[in-house]
Amino acid sequence: MKTLRVELGERSYPIHIGKQLLSRVPAFLAEAGVTGKQMLYVITDENVAPLYLEPLLQSLRESGYTVHSSVVAGGEQAKSFHVFERVMGEVIAAGLDRKSVILALGGGVVGDLSGFVAASFMRGIPFIQLPTTLLAHDSSVGGKVAINHKLGKNLIGAFHQPLAVIYDTDTLTTLPKREVAAGFAEVVKHGLISSEEFVAWLEEHAQALNQLEPELIATAIERGCAIKAQIVSEDETEQDTRALLNLGHTFGHAFEAIAAYSQLNHGEAISIGMGLAAELAEKMGLCEQGVSERTKRLLARYHLPTEWPDGFDPLDVLEAMRRDKKGVAGRFNLIVPRTIGKVEIVKNVDEALILQVMRESAGRRQK
Repeated sequence: MKTLRVELGERSYPIHIGKQLLSRVPAFLAEAGVTGKQMLYVITDENVAPLYLEPLLQSLRESGYTVHSSVVAGGEQAKSFHVFERVMGEVIAAGLDRKSVILALGGGVVGDLSGFVAASFMRGIPFIQLPTTLLAHDSSVGGKVAINHKLGKNLIGAFHQPLAVIYDTDTLTTLPKREVAAGFAEVVKHGLISSEEFVAWLEEHAQALNQLEPELIATAIERGCAIKAQIVSEDETEQDTRALLNLGHTFGHAFEAIAAYSQLNHGEAISIGMGLAAELAEKMGLCEQGVSERTKRLLARYHLPTEWPDGFDPLDVLEAMRRDKKGVAGRFNLIVPRTIGKVEIVKNVDEALILQVMRESAGRRQK
């Protein structure tokens, strides 16, 4: 097992990464100071529940905890007002109080929804992340919790740090191939924003990582989590450097919103967005030619899309980008690469230039 820490003073917490950790959740709870007097509530989805929910509930009850659970639909549709209201009602009906603890068992959607329930119930109760997807190595760390609105992703949310992140890498073996690929989008992103050496490592080991070779995948997760933990420790509420983690996200979130969170999953949308960000940087003369090509080549090695998707109009994407929470007063502040392993925030980017880059990308798709 590997353990990292997110250093946030009194809100610091560990990230545990390793095999067979779900069976050790009661011990991790005790380590976090959660006692049998505190009621637990597990939130998971219909894909994860048949695999891991009952063994977890049994383990917790055998350790003396009172525990209830909710199961929501899989996918981004679960991050809605309707599902949030339903789960809040179930939490209230179960009799939780201010000392109760919510456990988020699942991928990024479950983590975001559960964290927002925890942040909202009685103005905030503790929660713990139990990620079961590769994508969630990013979303489970850092305390960003939210639900979606039909006009934009993650527009309703909070910063609410977990007590701990307990990452059982055995759960990755049950993921569909598409979900594994989606998770690598965030792994690649962590390399692109901070370490050319990590990018080169991902290029070298792509075949084995795609096959989820245990030691390599644990290393990839550890490095990705370490990069995010460091940035979050420096800028918890995204006033400055934490925004660098949003490489490709303003484009990507726009694609997700237009597709009503169904046609593209998060990793696929972010992959396309990172390619567009690199193309924009080259067009602006901020990085050398070839950065976008190397970025796309790496993403393609992890079976991620890099070209403009069918059925999307650049004008619609631009309009959705205007509603993204990363915009300020109608202006575009975007994260773009300077080179492989280094990015920067560029403010007040010309809307016409963004539209030009998107139209050129869409034009290549149509040829």
